Amino acid sequence: MKYVLSFTVNGQPVETLAEPTASLLDILRDQLDVTSPKRGCESGDCGACTVVVDGRAVPSCLTTALTVAGSEVTTVEGLMGDGQLHPLQREFYERCAAQCGFCTSGMLMAAKALLDRNPSPTRAEIALAMSGNLCRCGAYVQVMEAIEAVAGRKCEVKAEDTRERE
Repeated sequence: MKYVLSFTVNGQPVETLAEPTASLLDILRDQLDVTSPKRGCESGDCGACTVVVDGRAVPSCLTTALTVAGSEVTTVEGLMGDGQLHPLQREFYERCAAQCGFCTSGMLMAAKALLDRNPSPTRAEIALAMSGNLCRCGAYVQVMEAIEAVAGRKCEVKAEDTRERE
C-alpha cells in the first residue's frame, strides 16, 4: 500500500506516493530525480546521502520517507541562489575539497546544517559535525579549511554589519 507524501524539496512543494518502507533517498532519487544524495553504504555510515531536513543533517538512506511529511528538505540542488554558488560550494571548489566528488554533496549538506546552526564553529565542532561523512580520497583537511573559511566570512560580515549600525 502506498501513501500520499507531501513535503518541500529545495523550496518547491512536492507530492508523491510512498510505500511505508521507502527511504527518503529512494523517493528523492527514484521519484523526484534529485540525484545529489548518493547511494553509498545504505547503513548510515558514510554520509554520502546526507540531506538537511528542517535544519538538521540526516542520512537520507535511513530516514523513512513518510517521516518527512510537511518538512523542508534541502539538497545540494537547493544551495545555489540567484545563479551563484553557495559560499560552501565555492570554497570546496577553491580548496580542492571535492576530489572524486562522490562524498561532496553529503559533506556540503552536513557543513550547511552546522553553519546554519552555528555560524562560528570551532575546529572541534566542525570535526564533530563532519564525523559522519567519509571521504575515500582523503580530502578532510581541505574540507575543514573550506568550512572554516566560510565561517570566517560569516564572522567578518557580522562584524561589518555591527560597525555600520554604530
